Amino acid sequence: MPLDVIIEKALIYDGTGRAPVRNDVGIQGDRIASVGNLSEVPAVKRIDARNLALSPGFIDVHSHADMTLHRADHHKYLEPLVRQGITTFVGGNCGVGMGPISDKNPDIQYQFYNFFLGEDIRPHLHWKSYGELLDHYENQGLLLNSAVLVGHGILRMDAMGDSTERASMDDVRCMQHKLAECLEAGGIGLSTGLMYFPGLSSDEHELTQLARTVHDYNGVFTSHLRSYNSDTLMNAIDEVLEIGRSAEVPVQISHLFWVPNFPEPLGTAMKWATKGLSYLYNKKELPIPLDGATKPFLKRVAQQIEQGFPVGVDAMPTTAGFTHLLAFFPPWSLQGGEEAVKKRISDKTERKKIRQSIENGQPIWPHRGPDQWSMNFFKVMGWDCAFVMSVVTEKNQRFIGKNFVQIGDELGKHPFDAMCDMLLEEDARVLIFETTTYPGDPLIERSLYGTLLDPNVSIVTDTILLGFGRPSHLFYDCFPKFLGLYARDWNKLSLREAIRKCTSLPASQLQIKNRGIVREGYYADLVLFDKDTIQTHSTVENPDRFPSGIHSVFINGKAVVDPDGFHPDPRPGKLLRRGRA
Repeated sequence: MPLDVIIEKALIYDGTGRAPVRNDVGIQGDRIASVGNLSEVPAVKRIDARNLALSPGFIDVHSHADMTLHRADHHKYLEPLVRQGITTFVGGNCGVGMGPISDKNPDIQYQFYNFFLGEDIRPHLHWKSYGELLDHYENQGLLLNSAVLVGHGILRMDAMGDSTERASMDDVRCMQHKLAECLEAGGIGLSTGLMYFPGLSSDEHELTQLARTVHDYNGVFTSHLRSYNSDTLMNAIDEVLEIGRSAEVPVQISHLFWVPNFPEPLGTAMKWATKGLSYLYNKKELPIPLDGATKPFLKRVAQQIEQGFPVGVDAMPTTAGFTHLLAFFPPWSLQGGEEAVKKRISDKTERKKIRQSIENGQPIWPHRGPDQWSMNFFKVMGWDCAFVMSVVTEKNQRFIGKNFVQIGDELGKHPFDAMCDMLLEEDARVLIFETTTYPGDPLIERSLYGTLLDPNVSIVTDTILLGFGRPSHLFYDCFPKFLGLYARDWNKLSLREAIRKCTSLPASQLQIKNRGIVREGYYADLVLFDKDTIQTHSTVENPDRFPSGIHSVFINGKAVVDPDGFHPDPRPGKLLRRGRA
């Protein structure tokens, strides 16, 4: 029998970090059938790759692409992922997922989805349980390989609604029962969003009990930490490490970064100093040692790994994070659902109370008091830290890319009033970028080097592709940027190490089997690219541009991208359920 495809004389970066070798790779069905000299082996198709490099498909372990995956036309939204070489993603991160649908509190869950998706989810619902959600994905067909975590925030809403109280033992048992059902259906672990409502209301006891259920199913425990503020980041890391040790589960620390937080008046002085340094750095690139801020935290992680404890870290090669605008509001102001939130910010007295909570709150560990939440970034970084990423109405499209100080100046309002009015006009559907200076700032990019180059850190997109607004450039260029800029042009690390951090490392961190390495018997998820020309064309202002230098992308043996374009059908992706290869 001839092989389906033979890729001839490619320079193979196998994903392990070893030096590349020039060889042939044969594909049969959805697997790599052979690696070696295949010049005499018959094949249906042969690809001359003597001027190209071949690597495993990139594995993005921190994504929210599952929030689009339920749609029949999801390939239109997720095309940018495949175009940049992503063949597998892990969704359900930060405690958020598309199921199960709550029996007790579905309205709160629907409103939660509405905030992010910009539309009512109910017309698209074809599932109730988590197992039915996964079955829907499989029956509909998948563009690329997808594994899904169970969202702690969804479990908490089911058990407790939008309560900010600590969970009782009955609440915890309810969450454990639902979590076990989800893991039994194929969820690969539990994700937590401890900076976000409602996850920020949980305590270590609740999370440890849930992690023990994860242990029973050999899953993983992932966490968007409770804090990334400089003064309490170590507390947040130690919290999840202790949960992992107590429950004996692998831990994944999501998109590690560092936000400077200092007492006044030093805090204000540091904000102005950062902006001043940014201005100077953009005039003349200076050798400012900014990449050491996260080294103590990464050292703590490395020590755990050396002791045999399974812990991973991931990070994004971008200068701005992204989330929902309401994530920056006090947790108490978000109770009661969408209508209650809109009623509060419509009322002058309540609006003033929320603003005072932001301006006077102190993010004191463990960040569970009404005015102590750690994502009070307006307090920590200033009113100008949030830039509009997406809105729904035509009226406010002109504000995309602007921060709320700029918007307030234009409208003659305080920045907080500008954002409250926008939330009302948009039915609370406002997504934002957040950064200490501005998206795309080279100074902030430099500060990321220490994390992005660490050998224990995998590269991720944190994708939220919704089909409207201005997406992050990472949705189009995350991996080509890392390989083309960080490895080749900036020479920050070797190409073989960069590829390892995008393939076998994330596969091992999230226990994804038989992917992430070019090896006989592994799935044929492969990227064929020109290592001399692979590069990004995306910018902050114009992100929706595909990269160049990528020749072909194979998913389970099918060329979804080749020199003739994008070929989504038949959909070749697989749902990677827990316990299955």
